[in-house]
Amino acid sequence: MTANNKSSSQSNNQNKVQSKSQSKSQSKSQRFQQLFNLEISSLNFLRNLRKQTRQFGVIGLGRFGRAVCQTLHEMGYDVLATDIEEKLVAQVLTDKIVSSAIRLDSTEANALREAGIFELDTVIVAIGNYLEESIITTLNVKEAGVKYVVAKASSETHGKLLKKVGADLVVYPEYEAGCELAYTLTKPGILDRFELDPDNSIVEIAIPEEFDGKTLAEIKIRGRYGLNVLAVGNDDKFIINPPPNHILNKGLSMVVIGSNDDINRL
Repeated sequence: MTANNKSSSQSNNQNKVQSKSQSKSQSKSQRFQQLFNLEISSLNFLRNLRKQTRQFGVIGLGRFGRAVCQTLHEMGYDVLATDIEEKLVAQVLTDKIVSSAIRLDSTEANALREAGIFELDTVIVAIGNYLEESIITTLNVKEAGVKYVVAKASSETHGKLLKKVGADLVVYPEYEAGCELAYTLTKPGILDRFELDPDNSIVEIAIPEEFDGKTLAEIKIRGRYGLNVLAVGNDDKFIINPPPNHILNKGLSMVVIGSNDDINRL
């Protein structure tokens, strides 16, 4: 049986100003992709949220699955959700965070077929703590021809097994949340962070007091720290690719790209 419950979870022209009034409700990767028109191979999940894909399947309605459903629904996508627990299915329908939801056992391929899961381009298998159900479900949807399958893993071994049965992307929500918390606690100047790979990131940092009133040329951020400034501003508006004579002010933030070591030195 699938214990889906049991797994209880966008350069532009220089100086062009873009609105970010809705940035707080977006994820970090969405904000950076929208702001800089990023086309980065690391953004596999976002890259596959292509415009022609309007329907997604989410199997498993624990905390992670519910969060995926709600976010996709708020972004305007159609979401078909499933879980073996009737209570969880009823709850997402009551909360109106899905287009439709069906109670089924995702280890049964026929049940998934009848529900229409196999007709979707992207399916998220949000079962994490129960390896057998997670692996069988991932195998079922991949063997049925679903183009893109995202699967949640609870451990490195679990992730390797999911990859072996065909998962296109494996995510580790608990691990990622833990890393984010550690950065928040130890690097309070970093307001937002997106890892391009294990060694390089794009981060939004609060402009420190020692940079207040100085130009980008004066602080020599590339020469001193090896970083490139992509934007300067706040949540309401950002100036993209600011010129060297742009004056920094305390209370604003700047988005930089570079190696994690260089970012930590800054």
